[in-house]
This record gives sequence, structure tokens and C-alpha cells, in this order.
Amino acid sequence: MARPERIRLGDLLVREQLVTADQVQQALGEQQRSGRKLGRIFIDSGWVTEAQIAQALARQLRVAYAELDPRQVRPEVARLLPEVQARRLRALPLEDLGATLRVAMADPTDLAAYDELARILKREVELVVAPESQLLAALDQSYRHREQIAGLAQELKTELTSVEDEFGDLLGLSTATAEDAPVVRLLYSVFEEALRVRASDIHIEPQERTLRIRFRIDGMLQVQTEADPKIAGAVALRLKLMSGLDISEKRLPQDGRFNVRLRASTVDVRISTMPTQHGESVVMRLLAQTSGLLALERLNLPERVERALRRAIARPSGMVLVTGPTGSGKTTSLYAALNALNTTERKIITVEDPVEYRLPGLNQVQVMEKIDLGFERVLRAALRQDPDIVLVGEMRDQVTAEIGMRAAITGHLVLSTLHTNDALSTPLRLIDMGVPRYMVALSLQLVLAQRLVRVVCPHCAEPHRPDAAQRQWLRLELGDAADAEGGPLVRRARGCSACNDTGYSGRTGVFEFIEMTQELVDAMNHGEPAAFAQAARRQMDGYTLRRDAVRLALAGRTTLDEAMRVATQLDD
Repeated sequence: MARPERIRLGDLLVREQLVTADQVQQALGEQQRSGRKLGRIFIDSGWVTEAQIAQALARQLRVAYAELDPRQVRPEVARLLPEVQARRLRALPLEDLGATLRVAMADPTDLAAYDELARILKREVELVVAPESQLLAALDQSYRHREQIAGLAQELKTELTSVEDEFGDLLGLSTATAEDAPVVRLLYSVFEEALRVRASDIHIEPQERTLRIRFRIDGMLQVQTEADPKIAGAVALRLKLMSGLDISEKRLPQDGRFNVRLRASTVDVRISTMPTQHGESVVMRLLAQTSGLLALERLNLPERVERALRRAIARPSGMVLVTGPTGSGKTTSLYAALNALNTTERKIITVEDPVEYRLPGLNQVQVMEKIDLGFERVLRAALRQDPDIVLVGEMRDQVTAEIGMRAAITGHLVLSTLHTNDALSTPLRLIDMGVPRYMVALSLQLVLAQRLVRVVCPHCAEPHRPDAAQRQWLRLELGDAADAEGGPLVRRARGCSACNDTGYSGRTGVFEFIEMTQELVDAMNHGEPAAFAQAARRQMDGYTLRRDAVRLALAGRTTLDEAMRVATQLDD
């Protein structure tokens, strides 16, 4: 195709009646002040969308407009253009037509980028215009780093020819001149790929014949690569140097943390090492340092649950507990509540191990057992700091629970977590821990129980009628409605490149709660567990964790298999 012409974006959008001449002048003034791209100013101002700009450019240039779908992007074609150039030029090859390559660009009026693209590809370029955000998402999906990680692991193996050489090389990794060392580049690629695929944890596990690197994505472990086990010591030692651990100690578990900066974002990494039969196993939890997602509105809480939570945190005193197993999103929910409460009129103190999110305006304290700075000691000190709201990372023992509940009774709002299976068992668990019955009844306001379920991939989801086993399970939850016309129409996913062939992309919560009404308080004070449980079940009727999982499956947000998996966990 012919080389695209230079187009004045402002004039084009005025002709298309998408913006006014006055808006163009405002945008040009902002461009002179900030140096930002004109199109981005139009979009951020809310005057036009990315898609409208791309469609206008496509019409003007008489080329195709494309809504990029990850399933349409073939990685082998995309990689005809190296990743560095693809991101710099905002371009992505979509289809190999022989002498011609069909290439998507976000800004086809960038003539210098077009010329460089043609020079690098050494082909005739057929342009397609795509919205920039879709293009960037497709770039992230297309340029996966599994092969790079495997290649760097192999390169590291060739350098470690003996135990002595391995130790000598590693001593040099702590210096600033070792940035190009294979172990450093290997770890950088691992972290970058983990961030790209939204992994929450990285597992580096030495086995007898291989070193296995796995990512936990949407709660499930997935193997990323397997390398020679000889490099395990080099990787573990470098990570210890990064986190300030004792590099000479290989017989005892160690815990630490460090920060890595990747793709313009900082990630807080919690590291745990543990000696195993074939070397040290290393697990790292990745915590992005951002507060942008911490809002109650973005938790996808059912309306009934959100109203109850807002009622509870609006009170000046009392305790709100969020329960569930490790990794069920309890801390995220609590911080969303704190974010709603975080104003200059309130003093908020958090006592955590570790501090997972950093929010401005909060007084956050890291528990450090090594120096005798435990939950009990920090919590007692925090209450002498005149707080309005206190967050306790976890009610780990009787003493911590009693201090927190006493604070809730004496005029503080206390938020915390507890490891219980459901909402109903939480007050009874506190009593089993040794907390006085009257204290639980007086202080507890709300118990919110939650789990995380995987969301069905929107790119490869398809309608599905439940099979016999699924209908049988649905009968237990829905009664005869499960058999109507062959069962309700739900969704399942085949798996595609967008979801790494899992059929799922992201997670959302399922919830249940109990509020300590007068009926529940009376049953608690009278020491009648059966009466308490009966009253709590009446309150939750139809709004349990199991029923919420079924609701998401029937709404097409998740699959019946995933809902059944969560129900199985609740039955354990």
C-alpha cells in the first residue's frame, strides 16, 4: 500500500464532528504546556474515545479498522517484529500474506514510525488501525517470555561449570558491574513475565533432575519453565543477596523482602526460603504498590453485602471481621474499607505482618517478632496513640483478640481477619480461643466471609448446558429449577491464548455475612450455640457462599465447575 499521508488530527476530528474547534485549541494549549500527545489529551478530557479516533483515521486513510482480539493474534507472526521495536513504534504484525504483512498501528500518521517499520520488516506493509489500549494488551499477550527464561537458564548453566566457579561468580553478583550476569537477567525476565501474566506468587523448586519455576495465576499453579538443577544454588543465592538474608545459611528457613521496579511500577516481593532434599525452595509473593484498585465499588460485592459492610464501618466503634483461608482476598477487602474511611478527620493505625498495601494518610506498623515487636505489643502501643480506627492484620491468639475486642467496646472501630471456614463459625471460634462470651457479643458488629472464584475467559467462553453431575449438584442448591428445559444455560471456556489455555481470566469474590442483631447477641450471651447457629442461618437464608457461587455461574461470570470447586472447599 502507499505510504500514509500526514494528517492534522485536530482538523480531522473537527471534520468528523467529534470535537469542536474550541476544544482543539484547548487541547493544543495543553499539548504545549505538558508535551503530551494530542490524541491522548482528547481522550483524557472525555471528548472522544480511542475507538472513535482510530475509526476516523481509518476512514481518512482508507484502511481497515480492527478491534484487536487476542485470539486473532498469532505469536509467531507478531514476533516477526522484535518486542522492543513493536512497543516503541506501537505496531503489531497480525497476518503474514507472503510479500505483504498486515500490521496494526495505533498512530498511522507517524510517518517516521511507518518508514522504520517497513525497513525492519523488509516487506510491503498493509496498515490496520487499532485502538492503542487494545494494541498494548495484544503486545503483552504476544511477547511471552517463556522461551527467554529457558534460554537464560541454559546460559547460566554453561557458566556454572563447577561448585568453586559457581561460588566465585556469585560473589560478583552483589556488585554494580554484574547487571548483565545471566542469573540477574534470568530473574529479571522471571519477574517481568510474572507481572505480565498477573501472577501472585513465584515458586522456584529444585527437584532431583530439574529446577522447576511455577507461577500462581488466579489461584492455580502453572509451570513456566524447567531448567537444569545446577543453577538452583545460583538463583537462591542471588535472591538472598537481594533480600538481605544470610547467604551462608542453607539449613534453616529464612524470610525477607525486597522491591523490584518493572515496567514503570514497583513491586514489593516477600520471599521465603526452605531447605528441601534437593536444595532450597524459594517462594515469592508479589505485591504491587498501588492504591488505585482499593475501592469498595471495585470489589464486585453484591448490593446486599456492600450495604451491610458500609453500615458496619460507618459506626464509630465495634469490630468487623473478614474471614476465609489464605489467599481469599481478605486484606484487599479490609483495605478497600479503610480507603473509604481514610479522611483527615480520622486517625487510622494498622498492625500487620507484613504491610501488604501502602496507603497515604495511614500509620502502618510492621510486626517484627525477631525484636519482640509482636501483634500484642504493637496493638497495646497503638491504642495509646488515640486512634479512631485500628486494623489488626490477623486475630492470631486469645490475647490479641481480647485487646482488639476491648478496643472495639471502648470506642474504636477495629477491622481484622480470622481464618475460619464461614461466617457462622467465626463467633464460636473466638469463644473457643478463650475470648469471653460477653466480649464477643458486645464488640462484634459484622462477620464477612469470602472466597475467590476464577472468572470465565470472555474471549473463548461459550454457552453450555449442565451435564448430569452438574444438574444433580444444582438440584441441591436450586431445587426443581435445575431441571427446567434441560437445566439453565451457563458458560464454559475452551481455553485460548488470552487465558493461557486455562479458560479463566482473573478472579472475583463470593461472599456471605452475618450481622450481630439483638437475636444473635441474646443467643450468644445465653451460651446457646445451637440457637445462635439457627438464628444465623435464618439471617443468611439464600445468601451463603455456595449460593453466591451459583449466582455467579448462572450469570455467566464463572463456570459451574468453579462454583462446585468452591463448594467442595466449604464442605471440607
